[in-house]
Amino acid sequence: MRPFLFQPTGAGRVKPNRRGFFKSVLGVVVCTATFALVPQAAAAANEARKETLQSINRVENPRDSMKPGLHGELGPYQFRSKTWAMHTRRPFADALNRTASDEVAVIHYEWIKAGLLRAGVSPSAYNIALAWNAGVSAVVNGRAPRVSHDYARRVSNLTADQLRGKQIAAN
Repeated sequence: MRPFLFQPTGAGRVKPNRRGFFKSVLGVVVCTATFALVPQAAAAANEARKETLQSINRVENPRDSMKPGLHGELGPYQFRSKTWAMHTRRPFADALNRTASDEVAVIHYEWIKAGLLRAGVSPSAYNIALAWNAGVSAVVNGRAPRVSHDYARRVSNLTADQLRGKQIAAN
């Protein structure tokens, strides 16, 4: 894991400016506090990933259909064969197996998240869903089609509702 010396919370790129010295000092202070909260931050990140993937599943395959999609997509996350092959050597038919599909979904989610972070784009539920539907390069280049933005909005709203419901239940 790389240290976040001049990137306070890993959120976006820090660009130098006239107050660069203060950002650097702040970055070190925030990083010190962040390292003490790593278990809580990791738990929150895992929860966000879980809820986002659950929302993607609900939008992609709300009836839990075993039939292939219009373009040959399979399983709860409606993987295409090329996407499936990027992340596993299992046969594409295994996309119908919930456990296998969940494992590949987590790998794909993390791959999307890493691509967004490398490009300086926030890995929000909205951007993850947008990239899931349109591709990372479309998100980074601002070229995702309107239908993909609609998809990302639905996933993001479902994710927010699920997280809000868990917060209410916890209180």
